[in-house]
Amino acid sequence: MRKPSLAALSVLAAGALVSACQSPRATSHASMGTASAFAGVAVAHASKPSTASGPSATRPCGYRVAKPSYDHVMWIFMENESFASIIGAPDAPYASAVARRCGLATNYYAVGHPSLPNYLAVTGGTTAGVTDDGKPSAHLLSGASIFSQVDNAHLSWRSYAESMPRPCDTVTAGSYAARHNPAVYYTSLRPVCARDDIAMGTVKTGALHEALYSGTFANFVFVTPNICDDAHSCPVRHGDEWLSQFLTMVFASPTYHQGHLVVFVVWDEGNSTNQVPAIVAAPSVPAGRRSAVPFDHYSLLRTTEQLLGVFLLLNAARARSMVTAFNL
Repeated sequence: MRKPSLAALSVLAAGALVSACQSPRATSHASMGTASAFAGVAVAHASKPSTASGPSATRPCGYRVAKPSYDHVMWIFMENESFASIIGAPDAPYASAVARRCGLATNYYAVGHPSLPNYLAVTGGTTAGVTDDGKPSAHLLSGASIFSQVDNAHLSWRSYAESMPRPCDTVTAGSYAARHNPAVYYTSLRPVCARDDIAMGTVKTGALHEALYSGTFANFVFVTPNICDDAHSCPVRHGDEWLSQFLTMVFASPTYHQGHLVVFVVWDEGNSTNQVPAIVAAPSVPAGRRSAVPFDHYSLLRTTEQLLGVFLLLNAARARSMVTAFNL
């Protein structure tokens, strides 16, 4: 049988979310359970808004959770698009649908240009004075990071980079961009980098998929798509198609179903303004929640540090937390 194309899978996934958004049954306390399949994974709709029946790929958010508790956080960083070029845009139907079904920060800003200062800010609480996209050998950073914080707290972290040729690769090659993989810039991580900064694999196979489906998912996870799938060097439509496959796989996983994983999808910087989309997905996030509170990359860092119970790094200490806004 001929396998469905990436675009076709994206349309199916986005369509399921869009239909759920538009249907009056989406908010019913007793909607009928249905089943759908995506990328070979069977997914069941939750019949009641409680985590007893569990979040799913078509209904990842909007559950009643008395006391949310999250000890797993995943960041997925997309590239170089402003808020208006993603949310509500015809080339990004899936991202727009997830934003409607989960949470969306409508006043979220990157901290600068080009890419690298943003990646350093969100992981280290400072740009460290970096104003370019220099390679790791040009920016040897000795400061603390969210990665070292997690290590020091005796928690676990993994950075999964799609298309990275070898673990902890500091050299840009092919569709892998080292500047989008911030862990390789922190010199204090070098002893563990080859273990914790690894190739992602694909949506269907590889290290990340295995961790999600085997119960070995780390407390903090940073996902770096390759420069085509993050839409840096390919059209927005392609990035949206990849995101549809990736997030559907995540939301269908046992790890997400257990109810202790928060997923943030954020764009590193904008192409016209630095207002960028920031999508928040977790079972306790009210469906359709929008927050106009001013947030930025330091807010994302603070929120993650708060959820994982580690201290606040530098500019994160002065940033606004997203925990209350999205019922985390």
